Amino acid sequence: MVRILGVDPGSHKTGWGVIDVQGTRYTRVASGTIVARGAHLGQRLVHIAEGLERVLEDHRPNQGALEAIFHAKNSQSALKLGHARGVAMLALARAGLEICEYTPSQVKQAATGAGRASKEQVAHMVHLLLGGCPELGLDESDALAVAICHGQFNQSSVSKVSLGQQRGG
Repeated sequence: MVRILGVDPGSHKTGWGVIDVQGTRYTRVASGTIVARGAHLGQRLVHIAEGLERVLEDHRPNQGALEAIFHAKNSQSALKLGHARGVAMLALARAGLEICEYTPSQVKQAATGAGRASKEQVAHMVHLLLGGCPELGLDESDALAVAICHGQFNQSSVSKVSLGQQRGG
């Protein structure tokens, strides 16, 4: 069994989701949204770091995944998102996790089968894939979708390694 923490970073709201993966079965362990309070970016980044550190301590994942940066509406938004991602990466790295990154289209493809799905479509499919988990916020469901995406990529890597070993490679 693998326990994965998925993170959807944002400078105001950072979604997180922890799932257990056993074979092709995905089970939601916990999820939530860290609402970063404070007038200054530095204060909000501290809230994100502290929130993720609590999640890591409480749920002890052994793998981590982040949504990669996409094109933001403007350069200031992209910079703030980059700072939030950096804080998330640092928290996961400090916990000793190897960190994988996935583009928004990879995450949407993994959750819905369509790389251009809406946030609402992703939330609906996450709800179905995780056995009817409770109603989730969009940041939270996006983070769970990141974890699901990693679980799918990780599963295909395991399959490839197993096949290569069987063939003597």
